[in-house]
Amino acid sequence: MKIIKGADVVSAMNNTMKQELSASSYIPHLAIIRVGEKPDDMSYERGATKRMSTIGLRCDSYVFDAGITNDEFVKEFQKINTDSDIDGILLLRPLPKHIDETAIEKMIDPAKDVDGISPYNMSKVFAGDESGFAPCTAEAVIEMLDYAGISLCGKRVTIVGRSLVVGKPLAMLCMKRNATVTVCHTKTINMPETCKQAEILIACAGRAKMLDSSYVGSHAIVIDVGINVDENNKLCGDVNFDDIQSTASMATPVPGGVGTVTTSVLAKHVIQAARRAGK
Repeated sequence: MKIIKGADVVSAMNNTMKQELSASSYIPHLAIIRVGEKPDDMSYERGATKRMSTIGLRCDSYVFDAGITNDEFVKEFQKINTDSDIDGILLLRPLPKHIDETAIEKMIDPAKDVDGISPYNMSKVFAGDESGFAPCTAEAVIEMLDYAGISLCGKRVTIVGRSLVVGKPLAMLCMKRNATVTVCHTKTINMPETCKQAEILIACAGRAKMLDSSYVGSHAIVIDVGINVDENNKLCGDVNFDDIQSTASMATPVPGGVGTVTTSVLAKHVIQAARRAGK
């Protein structure tokens, strides 16, 4: 089984972006907004900040206390949202329950919404309009398939998971490439048999090692989006990676797979946002 490593995809993407940046004197600017001190948010923030720096982008974090009121946060968010020096905004979610996250998603400037959380950008993804921003994780899957030279045209693709963050927008991105897409979820009957029909199987259910070889058809390509902690307190995906090695033809590891590529997609979107703004 061939392993598609995120680091290889990142290296290729970063080289392309550095070349693009060298053609202009303007340095695009990302704002990361975090509320509270959740370890997962802080870890992603560090990774995103490092990736922006590696590529040569500006990146600033705006951190607010978890106890900030909804009205105060809306006021502070709007300052960032309307700052002409900021090209892209990454809002780390979920926000504390007392903050109206839906209202913030509607408020964000679609031109700066580089993680595709606004209804405006989501509608563009569902309409197949490439002028919108897709969620970074969903697009990272497409980047990995492209890097591996895998065409989606005419392929049977099964996605396990139907979240608005990954599953649903990813289904749209795959259909945009003329794939025949099946989406499985908690109500799917006989899921293993459905999954085994897939030429490309994408796991984004959020359940540790949920998919083993009984879900994977012979020579299938398996993309694992999940990030979980197993019984030994180690990072793992939604796929039992060891169990599928004699069945799958290609697969992505966890860690070191799709998650690694996500922040490079974020950087790509920040550059695109700046270019679209004429900078």
